[in-house]
Amino acid sequence: MALFTTAIPASAQSKPDSTSKPISDNSFLIEEAYNQEAGVVQHISNYRRARDGAWLATFTQEWPLGGQRDQLSYTLPFQSSDGSGGSIGDVALNCRRQVLGQDDDPVWFAPRLSLVVPSGSARKGTGAGGPGLQVNLPLSVLVDRALVTHWNAGASVTRARSASGRRGTIRSVSAGASAIWLAAPTFNVMLEAAWDRTEALGDVGARAAEDHFVVLPGVRAAINLPRDVQIVPGVGVPIGVGPSRGERDLFLYLSVEHPFR
Repeated sequence: MALFTTAIPASAQSKPDSTSKPISDNSFLIEEAYNQEAGVVQHISNYRRARDGAWLATFTQEWPLGGQRDQLSYTLPFQSSDGSGGSIGDVALNCRRQVLGQDDDPVWFAPRLSLVVPSGSARKGTGAGGPGLQVNLPLSVLVDRALVTHWNAGASVTRARSASGRRGTIRSVSAGASAIWLAAPTFNVMLEAAWDRTEALGDVGARAAEDHFVVLPGVRAAINLPRDVQIVPGVGVPIGVGPSRGERDLFLYLSVEHPFR
């Protein structure tokens, strides 16, 4: 779950000052391939709660580095395994390059490289216990005026530490896709699917891999305010499939995007 929520969507590609400004950047589990435009910052909050009370919340802030070609961001995770007070997890520092896409192009591609800082606790289960590197390859394709698809493939390598203090290198791979129906410029219906295979380090130092697969139906809407400010709330239900059968969570999303100059 942390792997996919670290992978946070990028900013909108269309910025007209209009009450009908469309949504083009605010996915939940899948990363969209639109970098921030020059002079625009985005603040993103996610909250995911399981039926047993465990929850994960993240806050991400995305900044363009000069223009739209390069983007820097960071992600702060907070989580609880039992529904009580949360603890900070491993912070991610992200860099993206807009390789394909500008203006009204139908295909966008923006690879991301992330440094994961071991700010969480391996003993409490809120961190891996060591630094990590993560890469994700988001591709966004406009199929027609009412349908957009997004595709992700990623991997990570982490120098982890178990709760007993054993160290080792763990790996993960991930893939995902989504289809978004543009029912209206300010209201979208979404269907996302996300899979990952993630290793964990046992108490004796042995690695064990687990698969996770969820399908998430959801909706998002835009509230467009003066001065080109856009607020996007969203809600979805991640449903476990296959190895994750039986899981059914609540996912809440909120984005605030505005010019900073």
